[in-house]
Amino acid sequence: MAKFGELISSDIPVLIDFYTEWEEDTDSLHSKLRDVAAALGDKAKVIKIDIDKNETLANALRIKGNPTFIIYKDGEMKWRQSGDQDANTLISLVEKYY
Repeated sequence: MAKFGELISSDIPVLIDFYTEWEEDTDSLHSKLRDVAAALGDKAKVIKIDIDKNETLANALRIKGNPTFIIYKDGEMKWRQSGDQDANTLISLVEKYY
């Protein structure tokens, strides 16, 4: 959890995708996130966290839906949504917190 605290305390937006490997569209989701990361460049961080490998964190954040996207900035949760999002929507949401 200490590393997670360091991760989200960034002064640039941090988009986190909580996912599981057994999701039906895992490959397309990873591809979409690569596109989002490329579009945002160094203005934001895009991170994927496997729920099954990080159960304590997922439980602490009450991650129920799959995938769940969360945007943090300066250690504060700015936005959260469960369910699929398209790349342009994610990019626009993160850009609000530059």
